[in-house]
Amino acid sequence: MTTYPHLLAPLTIGDLTLRNRVVMGSMHTGLEDKLWDMDKLAAYFAERARGEVGLIITGGYAPNKRGWLKPFAAEMTTRLQAMRHQRVTAAVHDEGGAIAMQILHAGRYGYHPLSVSASAKKSPITPFKPSALSTRGVERTATDFAKSVALAKKAGYDAVEIMGSEGYLINQFLAARTNDRTDAWGGTAAKRMRLPVEIVRRSRELVGDGFPIIYRISLLDLVEGGQTWDEVVELAGELEEAGVTVFNTGIGWHEARVPTIITQVPRGAWRSATARLKEVATVPVCASNRISSPEMGEDILASGGADLISMARPLLADAEFVAKAASDRADEINTCIACNQACLDHVFVNKKASCLVNPRAGRETELILLPIRTSRPGRRTLGGTSDAVAAPAAGPSDVPTVAVVGAGPAGLAAAVNAAERGFAVTLFEQAPTLGGQFRLAMQIPGKEDFAETLRYYTRRLDVLDVEVQLSTHATPELLADFDHTIIATGVVPRMPAIDGIDHAKSVSYADVLSGKVTVGRRVAVVGAGGIGVDVSHFLTHDPGDTDEDFYAHWGVGDPALHPGGLTERKPRSTVREVTLVQRKATPIGIGLGKTSGWAHRAVLKQSGVTQISGAAYDRIDDAGLHITVDGEQRLIECDHVVICAGQESVRDLYDAVGGHLIGGADVAAELDAKRAILQATELVAAL
Repeated sequence: MTTYPHLLAPLTIGDLTLRNRVVMGSMHTGLEDKLWDMDKLAAYFAERARGEVGLIITGGYAPNKRGWLKPFAAEMTTRLQAMRHQRVTAAVHDEGGAIAMQILHAGRYGYHPLSVSASAKKSPITPFKPSALSTRGVERTATDFAKSVALAKKAGYDAVEIMGSEGYLINQFLAARTNDRTDAWGGTAAKRMRLPVEIVRRSRELVGDGFPIIYRISLLDLVEGGQTWDEVVELAGELEEAGVTVFNTGIGWHEARVPTIITQVPRGAWRSATARLKEVATVPVCASNRISSPEMGEDILASGGADLISMARPLLADAEFVAKAASDRADEINTCIACNQACLDHVFVNKKASCLVNPRAGRETELILLPIRTSRPGRRTLGGTSDAVAAPAAGPSDVPTVAVVGAGPAGLAAAVNAAERGFAVTLFEQAPTLGGQFRLAMQIPGKEDFAETLRYYTRRLDVLDVEVQLSTHATPELLADFDHTIIATGVVPRMPAIDGIDHAKSVSYADVLSGKVTVGRRVAVVGAGGIGVDVSHFLTHDPGDTDEDFYAHWGVGDPALHPGGLTERKPRSTVREVTLVQRKATPIGIGLGKTSGWAHRAVLKQSGVTQISGAAYDRIDDAGLHITVDGEQRLIECDHVVICAGQESVRDLYDAVGGHLIGGADVAAELDAKRAILQATELVAAL
């Protein structure tokens, strides 16, 4: 018996039997593009295979140079490349796993001057205008896809996924928005469908009947001029006849103005679209996007809404996701919080992908948590080699001790990782609860998943027998006998030198988010960094909003009635009148995350937040906040002024005892949990 009988059940697709229904969805990591990163890529996938995921799908590999995502990006075009990939496939197979290669042509999303598309229409997210493929060029592209599929099989891949969603080339051919051709590859819906059908048909001819061909189908384009639901259903039928083995589902183009995977998106937001496809498909269907727990995966499968569950970022966050679920340890899963900060935000600025809550992701060969010599019973080390067990030492006195002061993200990561290595760890926290600034982040609408990180760390502290002393003020005397001292005392809100900063109307963001202060209806927010934007969301959010309101606010409709799944947006309720002010003259929110900042800025606009840049703060008094903008004095009449003007590091203890300084106590630049957790992990790995 298992808690997740459907999720952990095997499934045969073509000639391949998967050990369970969990698919690690495709996500480009940056390790695909260079030959010298091949061993790192193999280790990255092998760790997920060791964690018992059913099927791994790689990042996208172009079928030709015009399909590159960027100059000299990953491609699968030669026998030599296929031979090199045998290192990757062998590493996965050695761990009992299965792996598919994704074949992806970027089309007009290619970040290079060689890009091509169905028509010469520039993408709003890239600087290069594509050339329109000639009729013969389309034919060659279809054949190139098929050759790449055959090469992937030769490389030892167990399956392939053809990328037909997210607004890449195939999707560009399917939508009238990007295909105004009048030849055999455009002009009607049926002709626009020819390219994916030909790709699958030619691929099937080259690899035979049993080799699984997965097709990533766009169910909701979420752009103007997107496909209708009838067209999606017709395409699915044509692809099945051409030889598709499985449908994986895609939601939204990259240029869509609807968020599909970030924290604002409810968990399982798109499961109904997948269930709708399953009703008409005759091959297995895979659900995707914002599915981050085994419970939700099980529920989708048990309800008949899908046959497989795709999770990309959740397998970055925890390589042992499936193994933990299978061994009744789901409460120990390090859950993806959908922040995008270290994964997609990295990829879109040409950096290697990793994970905020698991900085070892993508660094498996570099950031290794080796076991120390200890007399404790051997325990499995999550961050080192498989099943690494600490060697016995002479006696208990030989166990090195570590004191961690502060239980925010940095301190929690340090304590857990040190305990994983075998250190005797004591965690001190002066507050009565764990979490530090993460407890404030959890209060922001759309960031409720941050609570999962605290749940994970709390459980790991218990499992690893870490001594936790809450409501304890650590003193130099208390820390004197520890072998290592890690100071993660965090930050306090910075109160700028504004005349009237001590006025009753003036309150800190920490007091507002913690519930210590309830603000009035009219609010001025001072400081428009990430915290100021979050506080503005918090203050304007209607607590009565439900998951259904998400679709209404973003204009997501029934694709059977609205092509592309777009409809008119429902205005957000005005809960408070908020004015967001910053000193900088730059647009507000410009420094937010590459792949999520636009959505946060959109919510500010939808919520009617007044935004003022280039302001000098004059004073706070009974009337409100007085500012000067472009030499003109202005008054923002308000009930409260919420100060979000940065933080100051808390270093008193470090100044007294020394040791290792990490997290906000080291650098108080905004609230950077990504840097804090990485810094803690790297420090502990080096102890």
